[in-house]
Amino acid sequence: MSRMYRVMAFWTGVFAVLFFVGEMYEVSLLFFANTAAFIGLGFMGLSERTYLYIFGAYLTLFMVSFSFYTVFLMEPTLGH
Repeated sequence: MSRMYRVMAFWTGVFAVLFFVGEMYEVSLLFFANTAAFIGLGFMGLSERTYLYIFGAYLTLFMVSFSFYTVFLMEPTLGH
């Protein structure tokens, strides 16, 4: 299970670099932070159950944050 966190770190790192190259600096910083967190968790050597609990908490936090952003902060636009 710890290897999967390292795989997630790799892919979030790839996306962070792509966002950085695309001049989306805020999103790239968010993905760099995710990469650092996944690398740290990947080398902690926790039990599989703990890794699953952490991943479940991560997904819950993302879904709540994303829903809050899309409902209350994102401004709708018309046209293009």
